[in-house]
Amino acid sequence: MSIALVRNPGEGTLYRYYDSVQEQVVSNSETQGVVSVLRLTMRQADAPPLHTHSREDESWVVLSGRVRFWVGSATLDECDVHDAEPGAYVFGPRSVPHTFQPLTTTADMLVINNPGAIEGYFRSIGPADARHDTDHAEMLARYGVTLLDAPPTRPRPA
Repeated sequence: MSIALVRNPGEGTLYRYYDSVQEQVVSNSETQGVVSVLRLTMRQADAPPLHTHSREDESWVVLSGRVRFWVGSATLDECDVHDAEPGAYVFGPRSVPHTFQPLTTTADMLVINNPGAIEGYFRSIGPADARHDTDHAEMLARYGVTLLDAPPTRPRPA
C-alpha cells in the first residue's frame, strides 16, 4: 500500500463469523501483511474463550458500549480485570492471555491485529448457529492461537 486508506463504516467487506457479521475494514492483503482491522457489533454471547496469540499483537478500540477485559493469566479467575468505556484503546501483546465481553447488551468495536494473518481464521469459519471455538482448536493452533479457559459467563446487563 503506497497511499493512505480511508474507509468509513459500512464500506468494508462484510462476512459471516459464526452467528454474527463482521466488517473487514482493512485486510491483511491490502497492507502487505502488516495489519488487519475488523469492525463488529459484539454481543455478550460472542465472548471468545481465554486465549493467547503467539504471532500477533491485538488491539481493541471500543466505539460504543462497555467491554470487560480479562488479561494476564491462564484462568479467568486469576486474570486481571479491566473495564473499557467508549473511546477506550486496549493493547494485548502477543503471548499474553486475554478475553473480552461486553458489559452492555452489545458493544461496537474495532479489532486490530498486527500482523494481520489471523484474519484467515476468522474468514474460514463462516456461518454457524453459535460460537464453537473448541471445535476449531486445531485450526486456531495453525494460526498460533492457544485456548486456555472457557469464555466468561454472561454478566448482568450494565
